[in-house]
Amino acid sequence: MRMIHRLVCAMALLSAPMLASAQMNALPAQPHLLVKGQGVRTVIPDRFTVALDLQVTDLDTDAARQKVQASAAQVIEAFKRNQVILESLQASSLSVAPDYDWRDNKREFKGTQVRRKVRGTFTRLEDTQAFLAQIKASSELQIASLEPGYSAEATLRGQLKREAGEQTRHTAARLAEAYGARIRGLYSISDVAPDFAYGVQAGTWPSGPVEVIEPRPADLYQPAAPAAPPAPAESLAAGTLTFTENVYAIFLIAP
Repeated sequence: MRMIHRLVCAMALLSAPMLASAQMNALPAQPHLLVKGQGVRTVIPDRFTVALDLQVTDLDTDAARQKVQASAAQVIEAFKRNQVILESLQASSLSVAPDYDWRDNKREFKGTQVRRKVRGTFTRLEDTQAFLAQIKASSELQIASLEPGYSAEATLRGQLKREAGEQTRHTAARLAEAYGARIRGLYSISDVAPDFAYGVQAGTWPSGPVEVIEPRPADLYQPAAPAAPPAPAESLAAGTLTFTENVYAIFLIAP
């Protein structure tokens, strides 16, 4: 009997976090207003991260290692030559593994594959273009990715959350006033959509207006009009990045 009691207590303790999470994300039984606030900004990126994949397969493991190390040194030098952010420059450790090929439905050993990844971030689009123009891609050196970013993303997301929260308060007040009700208090607020009981899903909420934030003059790259069409390796445009933060609030109301 004592063992059964302990088992019941243990199950109750294990289920407590799940119950608490469900309650935080549930709708109240009392009259309420459920509103969504959304903060949106479209920014011009001021960070450009390039990642390269270096790999060589050779029956001579040391020869493959030396080729990869030599390529990594050249790539790192090219990064530095084009004003990479030194703190962002990263080179992974060597990865060594056997490499195989299929011939006549049989797996054949090709040699030892040595790999290394190198990545770095630039602050200007022109530096990124200059770097890419100096990279000659091959089976042993490939551009794995190029990702734009925004240096003040964390600060911007915090600001968008605050704006979204303020928007929920104003929206709830206007709705309550329109129907002759009053706000009794805030029941819950979260950046996770509640468990809707009336068929509305998080993705179907209407979007608010989009605001474009202008970066600082030092961060904005204005490309000069080219005298001739750019080479394929340099066909890179800054574009824009859009950040969105949603906040869902439930307000209790009374007549």
